[in-house]
Formats: sequence, structure tokens, C-alpha cells
Amino acid sequence: MSTTKDPIQPIIIWTLRAAGVAAFLALIWWFAAPPPILVTLGAPQTVETLHPKMGIHTRMTDEVETWKIKKNYEMAREMGTPYVVEFFPWAYIENQKGEFDWDHADTMINHARQQGLTMIARLGFVPSWARPENTSVNYLDKNNYSAFGDFVAAFVERYKGRVDNIVIWNEPNVSFEWGQRAPDPAAYTELLRVVYPRAHEKNPEVQVLAGALAPNLAPPGGTPDAMNDLEYLDKMYQAGAQNYFDALAVHAYGWKAPAAEAPSPDRVNFRRTELLRDLMLKYGDAAKSVMLTEGGWNDHPRWTKAVTPAERIQNTLAAYDWCEQTSWIKVCALWVFRTPAPTYTFNDYFSFVTPDFDPKPIYYETQKYARGK
Repeated sequence: MSTTKDPIQPIIIWTLRAAGVAAFLALIWWFAAPPPILVTLGAPQTVETLHPKMGIHTRMTDEVETWKIKKNYEMAREMGTPYVVEFFPWAYIENQKGEFDWDHADTMINHARQQGLTMIARLGFVPSWARPENTSVNYLDKNNYSAFGDFVAAFVERYKGRVDNIVIWNEPNVSFEWGQRAPDPAAYTELLRVVYPRAHEKNPEVQVLAGALAPNLAPPGGTPDAMNDLEYLDKMYQAGAQNYFDALAVHAYGWKAPAAEAPSPDRVNFRRTELLRDLMLKYGDAAKSVMLTEGGWNDHPRWTKAVTPAERIQNTLAAYDWCEQTSWIKVCALWVFRTPAPTYTFNDYFSFVTPDFDPKPIYYETQKYARGK
């Protein structure tokens, strides 16, 4: 009889032992791991504030954990801002043509509403099937305006009575947001012309917001990177945009200027908003309101356009107060409440709350202002 050992036998024994250890460790993890967090909507809440125009951009688009979404809106409500602006990317919801995934949008909207917040939805961000290959996610050509109109119609229909304010695109007067192309106010106006009736067909009460222009000082005629926001809005009106939006969305950043600084065409400051309003009046559009959907100050210690933390607080409260006293402004939503993760850039210094939910001093001072304390 041969006494040679079977070379396969040790491998089998080792494999069985390893499988047993793995199963044992899996049992330990199963019993030791904390249970999943059960997140419910909770009882309906209301916003405590003396200033009903106050708002904040909440940016929960890329927040994946439901408990964080809920906490984010809870803290926004506790800060005292009745309005929140949120981004709903077309590509996230309709990644395949005609197939809609509303789960994350539902979560954001349901939790915001339960906290007593009024949502303003910004729509944009093109799925790959709706743009040419090797183009930016912000590239939308005229051949697919109708596809975007289909998405807007589906969004408005689904959230009728829950989201009645929608912003069409973001900062189309800068190349980055217009698909790395030169800004084109006539093309953007054509987009409004396609989308506007589709939205009102599904919800006659919806407010379609246009503009959301980036304030800048580009020379007449623009550059490949940007067109002056005042020139862009003027050319929108010239192209016939007046009949295809219900309110103007405005971005109002102060940079280093105080909130009270008077507007001037050669300055980017918070009250530049008044110059956009003047253009509305020029074209007989006084009946429409203005909603500030971005804006504010930054307190990064080394950024060239930043102010000190104390100046930022002072300017922010003054801006909210100016909007409250200005009859044609309906909402003043500043940038940005919180982001899901740090950017490790100057952008982190726009926030009111850290990604770990630690309130900054500006949060508490805004809360005091909202409550009149």
C-alpha cells in the first residue's frame, strides 16, 4: 500500500476551516453590528420666524443617508428659514429615457415638507442619453429641449401641491453651466419657450423661475467664458422671454462689499439685484416677483473675495433685512446651509453648518434674527 499523502487533502481541510472561521466572524458581526437606523417623517412641524421671506440653499442632492437628510431639514427649520432651495438633477431621476427613479427626490421633498419648509426646485443636469458623446453634463442642444420639457412636466405633475416653484437651469450666462459653450440668451429663451407651457399644462399654479444668472463684469458682447448678467437678461427680453417665466431667479453675492453698498453696473455686490429689477421694469414686467435663490458672503481666511466671519454675519443679517423690506422680493435664499462632505476649498466657508452638523456662529446669529432675539 502506498504511503504517499494526497496533496489535495490539506487544501480541502484549510478551505473548510477558513469557511468555518468566516461563518463564525459573520455571526459575530450580525449580532454585534448596530441595527439600521429607522427614519420616520415624524410629526408635522412649523418654522418659527418673524421674517417669512428668509430662505437657504440646502444642497441635499448628494446626501445618501436618510437620517442626515431629515436632520439637515430639521436644523434649517430650527434656524428659522421657511424656504429652501434644492437641486434635482435630471440625470439622477431619468438616467434611462422614460424610466424615472423618484426615491431620493421623494425623500428630500417629504422630509422638507414635514419640517414646514417650502421647497424651490432647481432643475438641470443632462443625462448621457440626451446629449452628444464627450459633452458636459450641462450640454443641452435644441434637439433635446423637448426631452427636458418631458422631464419638467413629469416633475411638476408628480409634485403638484408639494413643489410649486421650479428654476429652469442654473447660471446659463457662464460657459461651465451652458455645456462649455459660449452663453446664448436666445437659446436659453427658446428652452423657456419649450418648457413653460409643459409645466403649466401639468400645474397651472406652478411658478416657473428663469434667470439664476451668475453676477459678473464681462465686457459688452461677453467672453467665451461668461456674459454679463445685465446684458444677458436684456437679451433674454429682446428674444421674447417675458412670456415664458413667472418670476426671476437671482444670484446675489456680496464678495467683499457690505450689504448696504449701492448697486452699480461696474460692481458685483448684493444689491446688484436692483439693476436686474430695473431691466424688468424697462420691459414692463413689474408684476413679476424676484426670488434670490443663491447669494451671500464667504469668510475664508485667505480667499481674495472673502470677508471676516464677523463681517459675514453682519452682512447676512442686513441682506435678509433688506429683502424683508423690499416689496418686489419674495424669497431671499442664501448659499449654502450645509454640504454632505467638505470640499477642502474656499467653498466650505459659505456654509452655515459643517458636514458633521456642527452649527457655525452664523447659524446661531441667523436663528436669533429669525426669532427676534
